[in-house]
Amino acid sequence: MSSDNGRPDGPPAAGPPGGEQLALIRETVRRTKRLPRARPRTWRGAELAAHDPVARVLVDKGLLHLDRLFDYAVPAAMDAEARPGARVRVRFGAGERNGRREGGGLVNGFIVERRAESDFPGVLAPIAQVLSPEPVLTPGLLRLCRAVADRYAGALADVVQLAVPPRTARAERTGTGGPPAPPPPPGPGPWTRYPAGPGYLRALAAGESPRAVWTALPGPHWPGELARALAATLASGRGALAVLPDGRAAARVDAALTALIGDGHHVVLTADSGAETRYRRWLAVNRGAVRAVVGTRAAMFAPVHDLGLVAIWDDGDASHRDPREPMPHAREVLLLRAAREGTGFLLGAHGCTVEAAQLVETGWARPLAADRDAVRAAAPLVRTVGDGDEERDPAARAARLPSLAWSTVRDALTRGPVLVQVPRRGYVPRLACARCRGPARCAHCSGPLQATGGDAPPGCGWCGRGAPHWTCAECGGTRLRGQVFGARRTAEELGRAFPSVPVRTSGRDHVLATVPDRPALVVSTPGAEPVAEGPGYAAALLLDGWALLSRPDLRAAEEALRRWLDAAALVRPRAEGGTVVVMAEPTLRPVQALVRWDPAGHARRELAERAELGFPPVSRMAAVTGPPEAVAELLASADLPADAEVLGPVPLPVPGPGRPRRPGAPPEGERWDRALVRVPPGSGPALAAALKTAQAARLARREGAPVRVRIDPEDIG
Repeated sequence: MSSDNGRPDGPPAAGPPGGEQLALIRETVRRTKRLPRARPRTWRGAELAAHDPVARVLVDKGLLHLDRLFDYAVPAAMDAEARPGARVRVRFGAGERNGRREGGGLVNGFIVERRAESDFPGVLAPIAQVLSPEPVLTPGLLRLCRAVADRYAGALADVVQLAVPPRTARAERTGTGGPPAPPPPPGPGPWTRYPAGPGYLRALAAGESPRAVWTALPGPHWPGELARALAATLASGRGALAVLPDGRAAARVDAALTALIGDGHHVVLTADSGAETRYRRWLAVNRGAVRAVVGTRAAMFAPVHDLGLVAIWDDGDASHRDPREPMPHAREVLLLRAAREGTGFLLGAHGCTVEAAQLVETGWARPLAADRDAVRAAAPLVRTVGDGDEERDPAARAARLPSLAWSTVRDALTRGPVLVQVPRRGYVPRLACARCRGPARCAHCSGPLQATGGDAPPGCGWCGRGAPHWTCAECGGTRLRGQVFGARRTAEELGRAFPSVPVRTSGRDHVLATVPDRPALVVSTPGAEPVAEGPGYAAALLLDGWALLSRPDLRAAEEALRRWLDAAALVRPRAEGGTVVVMAEPTLRPVQALVRWDPAGHARRELAERAELGFPPVSRMAAVTGPPEAVAELLASADLPADAEVLGPVPLPVPGPGRPRRPGAPPEGERWDRALVRVPPGSGPALAAALKTAQAARLARREGAPVRVRIDPEDIG
């Protein structure tokens, strides 16, 4: 055997490797796995750096009672690389013995600053290793992370983990040049449809920082309009940042911006890019080689140099809230950046959230909307089918498709594709009482009843028991109807109704980006609607609207209208035959807002009602959940502001067996309480600080069961 490569001398044999070679390969792999990882030096007795021998390190320990900086000694051999912002490894939890620090586990961290002296009276442990001298945690990014952590009562280390992507060494070795020359200011293009649109672009191009809430017209033009706002900011020599709800929306803005100003001016930061590509692009932004970023949620922290504009599209989408601690919302982070860095701000959507309406109501931002004639010219015709229409319609009583919806689909399929939006994915429908529409519940465990298929009686979705003789506990009714049908069930029904038309589905497991401009039925869940090529969908059906509106949530009406508007915006204008049919009671406020295409008016009325009741966003709110004794203990120990109001606590529903656990929900079979703490907007920082201090004290004492604290909870019932 040759000692150089482990193969027999002479030319290699043709064909696949034999058994001996495979055995040799497996043995080599096993030996490689058994090799211990090289551990960093202990640096005992090493000479320290002559200048600023102390490094303040943010240790990657996302615990509230450890939410501070720790001092470490800088060996002279690391002096050049141990710069502020660099990634390091340190020994955490080391004890002092014989005049030196020993023991402790190796953890990662970031150097925040170098100092001449330490406030710590004991002996400092030396930095174990500089992982990379690349300064990724810049002072500006650190200040932003600190502000986000304080706002959400979280740990700074947790926020930094969201802001700085994982390191790949090969990406750091890639060189970057200087930023390209600013592009010329773009023309107004489709912004001329908005009276204040051209002026907004001129202000950005002139180096100003205008702030606007943009109610976009329906149709395919919004990516190009957002791209022109980014290009106008780049033309002023400043940076720009746009955060989109998903990769499909980011790809549309990326294509529009590239077509407008060419390559090299911006990068796309999405999870679909892969870890190395994303980190390489992030480094290009951090080094100042690229001044514009288009990305999804994590891009809200992108370290754009000389930032001139932050923009967010569809801020009501749930994907803008990060599910990891401390669960920041991209809109709030961008508002912090706009206020702290003096940048322009653009919040755009087809709908309008209550938070966006509040920005306009307080005068912090200006409305950027088209006049009513332009809205009527761009919007499709919206028709409604309410409960009374369904009762009088024999087709609606026999199936889910009333005569109006059936005829609309039949006519539209002669001109192009038809979009069908259903509130949930899957097949099995949940059931409700046919008389009072109340949800059908299991008599044994109160779980939801669902159809089991065929002639079998309905069964419980939690315990699996059948319910052949079900009776409604509210009204005594004995007849059941489908409450919410899934996308697959709807696709099967439509396929039988229109056998000669192809049916396509788009949902969480398989999301379509586009569909061709030819007759087809496209069944989609909210947020997964593909874009129709050409002029758009010929029609859209919005099924089971009452199921969206009847959710026990403060945002049910706002969220239903947002989902309907996003789907209806993909339909052709009324003048080109575009029609939307919504299955919901026409007298309800969100249905009327859809018919009139007036999302801003609906948001203003919602804001006025919440102001009377003291609900967010007029007030700031925190949710405290956990075992009853732990919740009571935390609230009793917290130094809450004088104007704080504690609502509750109230017991949360006990999760049944086999149900998926939602973030923040109690474990299976456990009883948890939830208390809401409400304060006026000016007391929001004091509320977050009080809850964070109380939570940190409990963790430091290691007493009691854990408690979850959520600032601005998305679901308050």
